[in-house]
Amino acid sequence: MHENLQKTVAKLLAPLVRLLLRHGISHAQFSNWAKQAFVSEAQLNFGVNDKKPTVSRIAIVTGINRKEVKRILDLPADVDTSTAKHNRATRVVTGWLQDKDFCDSKGNPKPLEYGEPENDFNQLVKRYSGDVPARAVLDELVRVGTVERDENNIVSMKQKGYVPHESEEGMLKILGDSATDLLETIDHNMVSDTENARLQLSVVYDNLSSESVAEFKKLSNRKSMELLQELDKYLSTKDRDLNPKQKGEGVFRAGLGLYLIEENLESDANSGDKNEN
Repeated sequence: MHENLQKTVAKLLAPLVRLLLRHGISHAQFSNWAKQAFVSEAQLNFGVNDKKPTVSRIAIVTGINRKEVKRILDLPADVDTSTAKHNRATRVVTGWLQDKDFCDSKGNPKPLEYGEPENDFNQLVKRYSGDVPARAVLDELVRVGTVERDENNIVSMKQKGYVPHESEEGMLKILGDSATDLLETIDHNMVSDTENARLQLSVVYDNLSSESVAEFKKLSNRKSMELLQELDKYLSTKDRDLNPKQKGEGVFRAGLGLYLIEENLESDANSGDKNEN
């Protein structure tokens, strides 16, 4: 069992380690982060009889000595404001894509004027982001490359979604969210019965030409965007931030993530040959 788990974790860590090395993170620094994650997860999920675990319990579960566990537990908690910022920006972009007041006759997002409170872009932000200043939302969307603003204060959407390709900080935030969401779903399915399993599907073939992959990219991009826009439209009507009159119990986060799979197997084979020499 542990041998299979080791192989799985090693495969899972490979792209993460590549990212860390690219950013100059040492093994020692990563080990320290991993230690903190072990303590945090043990504290949150490995108590006994629904009781908060003691320092001794966490030490037993994680294999980290009690003194080090206590030191880690005494560290100040990180305050992550990026999630709120992401949610606000996402709501504005979603409203721009779906609200007829901000779309043309073909359903495409119109260029909007920014500046005074009565201007279109300011009204869009007010409608979908509450009391957040329009300038703050505009700066964030420009920073991540979602919109562009010309010399006449006309704001145009460059890409249909809040995907910060031009912001390393934003992409790292998406990495953390997306990878965590996928692993949480897999972990849930490993310990749940079929009736309570979450959707976890993929389609992959491993003997395709570069031309076929290029065609598949276009097809999957088009189909995925259609699906996500449909699901986004549904969820936006159920979100209580956007629709305060929505009733129901609990507070949940739900959605669907899609990602493209592409691997050059020929390149991997050549790399393996080089390593053997």
